[in-house]
Amino acid sequence: MIRRPPRSTPKPSSAASDVYKRQQLNMSNDYQFDVLIIGSGAAGLMSAIQLSDNLSIAVIAKDKILEGSSYYAQGGISAVLDPDDNFESHITDTMNTGFHLGNEASIRFMVEKAPQAIIDLEKTGVKFSNIDNKYDLTTEGGHSSNRVAHVADKTGQSIQVNLLAHAQKHNNIKLFEEFVAVDLIVTDNICHGTYVLDKNSKEILTFSSKKTILATGGASKSYLYTSNPDTSTGDGIAMAYRAGCKIANMEFTQFHPTCLFLSLIHI
Repeated sequence: MIRRPPRSTPKPSSAASDVYKRQQLNMSNDYQFDVLIIGSGAAGLMSAIQLSDNLSIAVIAKDKILEGSSYYAQGGISAVLDPDDNFESHITDTMNTGFHLGNEASIRFMVEKAPQAIIDLEKTGVKFSNIDNKYDLTTEGGHSSNRVAHVADKTGQSIQVNLLAHAQKHNNIKLFEEFVAVDLIVTDNICHGTYVLDKNSKEILTFSSKKTILATGGASKSYLYTSNPDTSTGDGIAMAYRAGCKIANMEFTQFHPTCLFLSLIHI
């Protein structure tokens, strides 16, 4: 049983002051979980699945659970799965493609953990394309070896459908559709959860939690023209910033596919 922190203790960041005042008047709108995950893409759902079954977990999605960038990803996932490939080659390719601006420690971590991530996805039901019982690995820009595992051309769709089905089998995971995180509840640099807008009832709710995971994706909708889903609005980045987190390397944020707008000028 999670003990509710005293109402006088958690203070919201300034952007949520009005929300906080409203919430003080309606104390019944309160959910309590061990872990709150904001975002229902591949990162959010996999995090929920891999956490202990002894924890109460909430996953909130601002739209339908499957509506997001993860579902529409097509190409595949890079991982060293070929016996003739190796981690050092993958790391070198990644560093070279990024003009050596990448953090090598982070890249090494990603590369070395990638094969296990593929196995974890397969355990949830994802069936990667194969030929003669071997992964049908392809190449994409910057790779010197075949190392992209895919599910035909609908990798993201397969991953999301299977992760959702797997998450729904866990009684300790509660999924909330059309719930928009407004702001984190922070005091003394400790996050106690978040304030959430229920899009259907128009009510502001409090989701109290011991731990909060931001898995909100990118911010491509901050650009005027993009074919990315409407849910990609950078909420998590903004909330983290308001809560005091350091935001770095925003200039390297990728969104795909990219839209280019051509203005025709008639003379």
